[in-house]
Amino acid sequence: MKFTGDVYAVKEGEVVFPGEPILTIKAPLIQAQFAETALLNIINHQTLIATKSSKICRSATRGAVMEFGLRRAQAPDAGIYGARAAIIGGCSSTSNVIAGKMFSVPVAGTMAHSWIMDFDSEYEAFKAYAESYPENCLLLVDTYDTLRSGVPNAIKVFKELREKGYKPRGIRLDSGDFAYLSKKSREMLDQAGFEDAIICVSGDLDERLISSLMQQGAKIDLWGVGTKLITSEDLPALGGVYKLAAVLEKDGTMTPKIKLSDNSEKTTNPAFKNVYRLYDRDNGMAIADLITLREEEVDETKPLTIFHPIETWKKHTVENFRAEELLKPIVIKGELVYEFPALLDVRAFSLQEKEKFWEEYLRLDMPQTYKVDLSTKLHTLKIDMIDEIRSKNAKKDK
Repeated sequence: MKFTGDVYAVKEGEVVFPGEPILTIKAPLIQAQFAETALLNIINHQTLIATKSSKICRSATRGAVMEFGLRRAQAPDAGIYGARAAIIGGCSSTSNVIAGKMFSVPVAGTMAHSWIMDFDSEYEAFKAYAESYPENCLLLVDTYDTLRSGVPNAIKVFKELREKGYKPRGIRLDSGDFAYLSKKSREMLDQAGFEDAIICVSGDLDERLISSLMQQGAKIDLWGVGTKLITSEDLPALGGVYKLAAVLEKDGTMTPKIKLSDNSEKTTNPAFKNVYRLYDRDNGMAIADLITLREEEVDETKPLTIFHPIETWKKHTVENFRAEELLKPIVIKGELVYEFPALLDVRAFSLQEKEKFWEEYLRLDMPQTYKVDLSTKLHTLKIDMIDEIRSKNAKKDK
């Protein structure tokens, strides 16, 4: 069996919201049905990790974030494609070497505790490491005692490196009170004349701990985030769904389909749809997303009144806006028509798109709900279908 249908999707790295279609397949039912499990597995997982990565990277504000999650990922595939998604979300590099090779992204890491413990002393371990990596020497300083042993020994080796004409990279903290230790380490490094040496931190980090450390004035330049990123610990699954929205009849007409539920958020939007993002022409910021019927076009020359899809009395009239179609053709009649960009280009696009949303929508605590509305035609179709189904069922009850 060969896929002969069409695929429309938002560009990878695009900001998306609950309730809107991010991928649509128009194909013979058996072909579309076979793809369901694979698509949900791929899209839900990577969207989840990219979202978690985005939160973590935004919390870091200054300083890059390295993805360190392979050892805690749920099997190798999750480690590889989780790393890929983390890069899209904003991570600058990954410790996963095979993912770096597969996707042409930077690979980064630091020395292991086992390296240090294999030597008779911490100083000897640091010295041997510096000899192996003189141009990229970043030393792990918490194996025995961070401030009494680790940082002093690192400074001793850094001085030796500098005498040989090399510039030390910095140190890494992996345990303890990161706010306190980073401040003290910064003082010690600066006093020794290594103001340019960076401080890297790793160890059970997530967006909330990073945000707290930043508020405490921690002197951290580089973050290594593993377990809580690669597993999205606080939200380990994304509830994306794959639902039948319409059936193409033999005569060529498209019959919309709808699934009802006692929970309004689980009642699907019928028909072959599109999604438009509305931007303010003056400042370029996103205003709202509008889900429409596929054949609808948004007229940018006239004021547009949008309304909440459930609480319909909540209305907002948009003027001086531009509308951008989000669902792009990927496959048409079984043939790929989209040129996929390099992963680092996807990352750059994602970072660029997030800048088009006000901070109120992106903050960690109690973010403002971004408007995702239905067009009048789609809303009317949905309500009419709901009323028709309920009317039929009411007659059966009699």
